[in-house]
Amino acid sequence: MKILPASWTQRYRPRRLDEIAGNKDAIAALKDWLASWVATPPKRRAALLYGPAGTGKTVSAEAASRDLGFELVEMNASDKRTTASIERIVGIAAEQRSLTGRKRVILLDEVDGIDPVSDRGAVETIASAIERTNWPLVLTANDPWDPKLAPLRTLCLMIQFKRLGLRDSIPYLRKICTAENLEVEERALRFVAERNSGDMRSMINDLQTLSAGRSKLTYDDVLWLGWRDRKESIFQVLGSIFNAKTCAWARKAADLVDIDPEMLFEWIYENAPAQFSDPKDREIAFEALAKADLYLTRMRKTQNWSLLSYALDFMTAGVAMARERTKPSWVKMSFPERIKLKGKMKRESGLKVEIGRKISLRCHISKAGAIQYFIPYLKQIFKNNRGEAERISRWLDLDEGMVKYLSGRRSEQVRDVAPSGVEFTEP
Repeated sequence: MKILPASWTQRYRPRRLDEIAGNKDAIAALKDWLASWVATPPKRRAALLYGPAGTGKTVSAEAASRDLGFELVEMNASDKRTTASIERIVGIAAEQRSLTGRKRVILLDEVDGIDPVSDRGAVETIASAIERTNWPLVLTANDPWDPKLAPLRTLCLMIQFKRLGLRDSIPYLRKICTAENLEVEERALRFVAERNSGDMRSMINDLQTLSAGRSKLTYDDVLWLGWRDRKESIFQVLGSIFNAKTCAWARKAADLVDIDPEMLFEWIYENAPAQFSDPKDREIAFEALAKADLYLTRMRKTQNWSLLSYALDFMTAGVAMARERTKPSWVKMSFPERIKLKGKMKRESGLKVEIGRKISLRCHISKAGAIQYFIPYLKQIFKNNRGEAERISRWLDLDEGMVKYLSGRRSEQVRDVAPSGVEFTEP
């Protein structure tokens, strides 16, 4: 039986913080935050490490725990992250002591991979864990700006991990080559690093693949390695569009983000006013956006997808070329308010339907009738009569999201929701 060689990413996985390549500021921030738990728990009881894949988020959490003597409890992307499994983590977080007597770090890896449908309630359960934890919680995400993670962002210390530069990645790759007795040309090493756009895990995997059966790796040996199809964050893409010097540059930027054109339009529409301080520039930009919107509308109505190209031209190049008098400068990007509103309405509609279903089962009426005639009265009861609200919640078996919808209270004002009942804070 042929034994497969051990993965280099595991063989050379850093065990201490000083072994990790790059992102020194982020690592220092994480270490300082964890160290503060030794004396008094900090105000932010969770840290969200975010950034592209392969930049050291997970390994930094593991190494920091090891360096500071913490016991690590981890839930990663391969685990089934149901509400029940996350509640188990919540239980661990709420414990005052560990079996070993050591302090714990609870790591929830790739929280942006939570499915809002199959893992319904998972984000709210994590938020509840953060509010009640007696141990530091570390979360990781590639895209922390996903709307479903909004409840977590407000509770976490945000620590950004950036793509690794050549200055950090090449020396690390060279150490691996030395350990593997692999002679490698400097140009070849640089080529592997450049082609992986700051993703150390991919660099190491490519290096292992390319060197299989070789004792020497030349530049010619790695030339076949093509660019990986990497997607930039929406914020990087918006910056490229708004500050593009040419139409081609602005148009190409739209291909670097993994969102649909209508969502890209909403992002540009939301942030364009802040990008153009000159009124004339702003007018030209919104004329281009109006034309893009017109093409998108016609495309939806006629199903003529050839119109999409024109819409993209206007929303990218048309907006970029509006900058004549406004000087380029850094401006904070904002999530589209119209999308927030649509998302809220969609969530509330789903809750309304689910509450209507529960009422229809209990009262033997149609779901539509329950929504039309019962829910308006329930809202008044939940806002004004705590005792009756608790009784109805038990009777209908409402979850926390349903209680929040009916009562109009924020998440921190609803302390606990369980099959045995619902508790409210005092108004």
